[in-house]
Amino acid sequence: MSSQTGLETGASSSATESSTAAESVLEAYALGRDDHLNAPAFVIRPDEVTAALADLRDEAGFDHCACVTAQQYEDRYETIYHLRSYADPTQEVSVVVPTPIDDPVSRSVTPVFETANWHEREAYDLVGIEYEGHPDLRRILLPETWQGHPLSLEYDRETPQIVTLSEHDSPTVAGEDGSEPETLFLNVGPHHPATHGVMHVKVVLDGETVVDADPDIGYMHRCEEQMCQQSTYRHQIMPYPDRWDWVSSGLLNEWAYARVAEDLADLEVPEYAQVIRTMGAELSRMAAHFVALGTYALDVHGEFTATFQYAFRDRELVLDCLEELTGQRMMFNYLRLGGVAWDLPEPREEFLEGVRDLLEDLPAKIDEYHDLVVTNEIFQARCVDTGVLEADVAKQYGCTGPVARGSGVDYDLRRDDPYGYYDRLEWDVVTESAGDNYARLLVRMGELEESAKIVEQCLDVLEEWPEGDREIQSNVPRTLKPDPDAELYRAVEGAKGELGIYVRADGTETPARFKIRSPSFSNLSVLPEIVRGEYLPDLIAAIGSLDCIMGEVDR
Repeated sequence: MSSQTGLETGASSSATESSTAAESVLEAYALGRDDHLNAPAFVIRPDEVTAALADLRDEAGFDHCACVTAQQYEDRYETIYHLRSYADPTQEVSVVVPTPIDDPVSRSVTPVFETANWHEREAYDLVGIEYEGHPDLRRILLPETWQGHPLSLEYDRETPQIVTLSEHDSPTVAGEDGSEPETLFLNVGPHHPATHGVMHVKVVLDGETVVDADPDIGYMHRCEEQMCQQSTYRHQIMPYPDRWDWVSSGLLNEWAYARVAEDLADLEVPEYAQVIRTMGAELSRMAAHFVALGTYALDVHGEFTATFQYAFRDRELVLDCLEELTGQRMMFNYLRLGGVAWDLPEPREEFLEGVRDLLEDLPAKIDEYHDLVVTNEIFQARCVDTGVLEADVAKQYGCTGPVARGSGVDYDLRRDDPYGYYDRLEWDVVTESAGDNYARLLVRMGELEESAKIVEQCLDVLEEWPEGDREIQSNVPRTLKPDPDAELYRAVEGAKGELGIYVRADGTETPARFKIRSPSFSNLSVLPEIVRGEYLPDLIAAIGSLDCIMGEVDR
């Protein structure tokens, strides 16, 4: 039995436990079952969904709203809340909320999970479902003046669109005497280096103190989900994930799609290919963290000549290894369903030695970064005790990855929902308890060292692997057509956190629904919580500490 099959067996056991726990809680709410391949799914009335999810969180421990998917059928609209447990993410349940085709209105679950705020806004924006009780139901990716909802079946693509300009009113409340608040409205971005992409932050200042901040996203919405829905499972989707988090995270992104598609089509992955995937994924994580480190030093104290340049130098060395492995420097397109595109480059020993040289030099470089950044007085003054994110708030907003682990949330899918070769290797999940901008940086630096440990162990395994048993792909049909109405949500530990994908099949070779759960989307939504009461420069430090990539946020 391969490791892939063994993990599926474990997942099946977890699904049974999840079903039992959820059934006891949802007995009074459930109208029926609509089970997904990896999790039990319960159909709930739209006027009872808020109470049902509150009970699942409080009584059954499903405290992580990982993803919200909205879609339209011929006879109904549907919202799916994918819930997991931070303590054990293999405990999963999906809550399916159908609404009539002529009255697509459901209750908002934002009072239960704050992360649903942005997710429900996206569902309203693109699909057209309205959520009663939502605190701020407005478009999130498209302009407010957009006509229609692009993912609804009745959407008219020929409708003319006119985006108008409007004055921004201060969102703060006027004084008790009706006087205007003494605040300043400031636009940060969208074209600003400190926003790490095309993002617009609407900031209200009282002096230099941040009263409120509203991230305005959607400037880079490229219809990635829709392009995947028009592409075939077998060949055409895989190049797209490289373009979500494009900062060298390509193999991590590709693995997210590979994991969901392989489970959907019941494909096994050879153990040898799993080792290569694991090694490549951790090299990608290292390259992405080097970018985060270098750009953050630039954000916080303008360290362009030293830390920024050193970090990009070291990223280039990692990319040298990835380029040898994949043939590409950034948009890798190296993973294949059922394995990888090809074996390690020849001469094999030279490639292995080159990666070992990279790892051998890393400890001295980490010490150098500690001298340049971690012990830097200016950096500490800007980052320690600023942008504090409490653990319970991080969970409420669905934060994952270094953002959550910097707040002491010990959650890592490589360990907690094992895939690939991770469960056979020795490594640690890095956490910090302070929850501030400084802690999030320390987590990423610690993860550089842990990724190096994983890569080194993979090199040892690959070096000793018998030459005649190096199987890089399983036997995959030329055309994949998963069973009609098969549904699945799967995720991997991306560079920024939980990168998940929901797919619904319709019996054809293209998905009927392809929903991307990007970690940066939920992580960025917490920004207002960590900057209120801080100074304006702390806002810039907080944005950088979240390490968001707008291509991944907007998709």
